[in-house]
Amino acid sequence: MNVTELLVDLQVQHDETTVRASELRDQIAHLTATLAETEARLADLATTTKVITELAPAGGDPDPPETNTAYQAIVSTFNQHPDQVFRARELHELLGLPTDEASVNITRSRLGRLTRQGFLTQPGRGRYQKRT
Repeated sequence: MNVTELLVDLQVQHDETTVRASELRDQIAHLTATLAETEARLADLATTTKVITELAPAGGDPDPPETNTAYQAIVSTFNQHPDQVFRARELHELLGLPTDEASVNITRSRLGRLTRQGFLTQPGRGRYQKRT
């Protein structure tokens, strides 16, 4: 190999290394920006957690007791009438719950959740029955 070929080979290696260094600088810039955004998000989450912790009552339950009681009442009703099909409004009337639209919609949501969890089936639109 003569000197000219050696210099050409060195120039090719230099050019390739220059391109690679440029790519790495771009990656570093992107990662630095992403890291800054992520650290800012972490700081925001830490602040939010601190504020909520300070405002939350001590010893608070994650689910209000009336929610658990409502689910228990619904499941108990279906257990007492395993072959009966109920609509949400009929269930409210049987349980002596308010029959205003908002209350019935909450129960519809609960019935949907119990259906998705496999406790109930839905033999027709808006109708619920205990899974057998």
